[in-house]
Amino acid sequence: MTDYSIFPKINATLNGCSAALLVTGRVLIARGKIAAHRAVMLTAVGTSSLFLVSYLYYHYHVGSVHFRGTGWTRPLYFTILISHTTLAVIIVPMVLITLTRALREQFDRHRAIARWTFPLWLYVSVTGVIVYLMLYQIFA
Repeated sequence: MTDYSIFPKINATLNGCSAALLVTGRVLIARGKIAAHRAVMLTAVGTSSLFLVSYLYYHYHVGSVHFRGTGWTRPLYFTILISHTTLAVIIVPMVLITLTRALREQFDRHRAIARWTFPLWLYVSVTGVIVYLMLYQIFA
């Protein structure tokens, strides 16, 4: 039997890296460092893509994992999980549109959607780490 237990840690690490890259990319563009911003944001897309592949592979083999917390932690966990999951579905096309507009050098249109994509993507990345901690560390 194959051991898939490393995947949640990998996935949380990829989410955490994505969050750090997003913040770094935002700081770089605010400072006018366009080439560095581009490199960091492409890395963030790559990191998030690796996360998605790893996440789908893990859950294909393991299925769903049940939350073991009790009391007030259950509604907290499910509130975070539902918002995270909903926004994770929404963010994929937003990232693709934002990326496409940047690569086509449609910078006005890129900025118009990036102002929405950035905070949502950051939220999804950070809450992904929180879900991991609650599911596999704190209440395991």
